[in-house]
Amino acid sequence: METKAIATKFVSHEVPNLETLKNSKVYQLREKLNKGEKLSRADKNWIAEAVNRNAFFNRAIPLMGYRFGFEDILKTYVVKQYDSWQEYNAPDKTSLRSFIYGRIDKIAEITN
Repeated sequence: METKAIATKFVSHEVPNLETLKNSKVYQLREKLNKGEKLSRADKNWIAEAVNRNAFFNRAIPLMGYRFGFEDILKTYVVKQYDSWQEYNAPDKTSLRSFIYGRIDKIAEITN
């Protein structure tokens, strides 16, 4: 299994050293995945919400100028809710359901 970089800088201005973010949840989750450890349900739910609630990336989580990518575990889903379709990225359907409010009519996984 190929080890993924913990994070990459995505801003042009000065940012703190990546080592200063070691205690952040996103850093610890990326590190856990790089070691090949399994994620808990709470971890998957947190990743799903953080990925879909940020305005910078579709498949990553930004923190203090760094991009923490989770492309290796995320799947793309379309969700029908209130007669419209919306695209989301999440580790699984359960984590997707955990942060979407209201009645969900249908969830479909998009595969390439």
